[in-house]
Amino acid sequence: MSKNFELMQQAGMERKIAPTPELMTAFSVDDVTGNGHRNGTGLDLDQMAREESLKLVERVFLLHAGECPHAVVFAGVDLGDGCSRICADTAKTLARNVSGSVCLVDANLRSPSLHRFLGVTNHHGLTDALNEEGTIRDFTKQLRPDNLWLLSGGSFATDSPSLLSSDRLKTRLAELRKEFDYVLINVPPVILDGTATQLGPLVDGVILVVEANLTHREVARKAKESLEFANVRLLGAVLNNRTFPIPETIYRNI
Repeated sequence: MSKNFELMQQAGMERKIAPTPELMTAFSVDDVTGNGHRNGTGLDLDQMAREESLKLVERVFLLHAGECPHAVVFAGVDLGDGCSRICADTAKTLARNVSGSVCLVDANLRSPSLHRFLGVTNHHGLTDALNEEGTIRDFTKQLRPDNLWLLSGGSFATDSPSLLSSDRLKTRLAELRKEFDYVLINVPPVILDGTATQLGPLVDGVILVVEANLTHREVARKAKESLEFANVRLLGAVLNNRTFPIPETIYRNI
């Protein structure tokens, strides 16, 4: 099993989240030291992150047992777990490796951030699509590669979060699934917001993101149970910010 991105079948086995065999992880800048590309073990983290992002895409979207998921929600367990960046990176990697169209949706209306990761504006996005008429593509932005699209959070209003529980959202989500081959949706943390449990039953499954050595087992377990109670299919969990405590020469032979 890869040591930096690891699939987990459960929310945790020890007091802190420990990797088990079922979903994947991604690096953040906190893992990078020295020249910005390697940590103390000498591992090229940027390259490894790209490699593991590809493995995540292959195992979840391309080589999944049975019918591959085409609409997936990415949800963090708690604040600061890197879910938005992981969702964005996964969408870019998926778009580079499939011929079909990929749409990335920012449904974290409390704190939209996907547009910043992708270098575009946040205007004219999901909230606008829920309040206005027009085809769903009218509210998306085409990115690079050219089969990747973003439906950003959109114009903010005081009732923006409540729009996610409206019947209009179900209609728009059905349009997204019809218009694009793959739909990846970023939502707020499960513990702080009910968006994952609202959208989960409407998609093919949810991927949880947990922070290595910070997310406690009971918090992750509570998030997992809330999804299961809502009859949401849990595809796995991403372990973010995995560190490397042993030298590279030993690490690569494990």
